[in-house]
Amino acid sequence: MAKERSDAPPAPVSRAGDPATASARPEIDAFISRARTLASSVEPGKRGRLIFALDATMSRQPTWDVACHLQGEMFREAAAIGGLEIQLVYYRGFNECRASPWIADGPRLANLMAAITCRGGHTQIGKVLAHARRETEKAKAQALVFVGDAMEEAIDDLAAAAGELGLRGVPAFLFQEGGDPIAEQAFREIARLTRGAYCRFDTGAAHQLAELLRAVAVYAAGGMRALSDLSARRGTGARALLEQLR
Repeated sequence: MAKERSDAPPAPVSRAGDPATASARPEIDAFISRARTLASSVEPGKRGRLIFALDATMSRQPTWDVACHLQGEMFREAAAIGGLEIQLVYYRGFNECRASPWIADGPRLANLMAAITCRGGHTQIGKVLAHARRETEKAKAQALVFVGDAMEEAIDDLAAAAGELGLRGVPAFLFQEGGDPIAEQAFREIARLTRGAYCRFDTGAAHQLAELLRAVAVYAAGGMRALSDLSARRGTGARALLEQLR
């Protein structure tokens, strides 16, 4: 994959309310129950590694600023406690799929995210899964997180790629924006085959999603102690995750 290295000012902060919280709750609870596996394979003295993949095709343009802010907050939170490296992966346009270097600097990751613009094109989820498999063969990755709203590939091919990733012990945590049923079917199957989790969200659940992303990142980086510290400072997502882990 090509490397994305440009830094740009962070995207403007977008705010959203939480009218969809109740409807999203069961899926978020399911995500929380699986997120406990994120840090389990981090060896003592080594950083956790999280691959964060994004659909940057044109259909996501209306909510892209919100997504930039949420994911930027996750990067910053993880970097604040140390212990986590994140690789940013995205696809867009005609056959364009890029991966950043492994980075532990939260602000730099947020700037990389803000520099990405949406372009028309088809989904390339298969490439993301294949890339995650190759990366974990080089050095163990604790998880793959994917955020997208569509699936335009052969589901059997994606299932095969997900199965290979699952055999290597890398759970995939998939966030679906919107309610496309074809994407939901594929995302749920990828989550099942990798022993990960699926969660649907929309801009109405942005705040809750932000809390959950921060909690997952902190747990991946620092385990229970870091998650307890985050829960004490702030974050309903951290408290919910902590309750599931106890």
